[in-house]
Amino acid sequence: MGYDYIKVEREGAVGVIALNRPEVLNALNLQLIDELVTELERMDRDDSIRAIVLTGNERAFAAGADIGEMADEAAISMLLKDQFAVWDRIAGISKPILAAVSGFALGGGCELMMNCDIIIASETAKIGQPEIKLGVMPGAGGTQRLTKAVGKVKAMEMLLTGEPISADEALRYGLVNKVVPVEMYFHETMKLARKIAEQPPIAARLIKKSVLKAIDNPLSEGLDYERNCFYLLFASEDQKEGMRAFIEKRRPKFSGR
Repeated sequence: MGYDYIKVEREGAVGVIALNRPEVLNALNLQLIDELVTELERMDRDDSIRAIVLTGNERAFAAGADIGEMADEAAISMLLKDQFAVWDRIAGISKPILAAVSGFALGGGCELMMNCDIIIASETAKIGQPEIKLGVMPGAGGTQRLTKAVGKVKAMEMLLTGEPISADEALRYGLVNKVVPVEMYFHETMKLARKIAEQPPIAARLIKKSVLKAIDNPLSEGLDYERNCFYLLFASEDQKEGMRAFIEKRRPKFSGR
């Protein structure tokens, strides 16, 4: 499938999506987000893909939304356009999504990054929500996901000043998994993605759903969901293969069934 604003590649069981508007630091216009979600859903349906990597380039993961698309809009036109509805579909992707982040991850770029499950950042990454400097606020989950990730007081500081934080500070606050030299950020993300892609995909899917349940639900509900998923996996061929391989002291071959 041809796209204007993303590039799609494949390495074994890992699908790679690269944001591709380098002349504007990968600013997120409506078409780019639509293309991105379309491809994420396509990869999610492809049983041969077991992990997805989302990236930009060394200068920018995504420097924010395309302000030119919104500057002259009115409240009712924004309401009717409901540009964030398509973002909700990202949360429905069942396969693990890993973000390889370098340079700017600001505004919508930060929100997109936080929609991913694992984040590897280069040491040059600048991460933040600067919407207040434009007279607005985040609208694609920035106030919610950032607060859950870094806590109330740090989220307040970032959101009310609009100032970005460094990759090292993001690591200290648990916003990213790992910080590496800029020449290694994509390599390290792919290395981790390949490792995840070797795991049984049904178990990976249910683990992702269970972790997300832990964020949004009381502990008792999360425990019930986790327990039911655990039992359900005993209906899979991969459970039988994994446990037999452990007993037989060999490497398992997971089929995704």
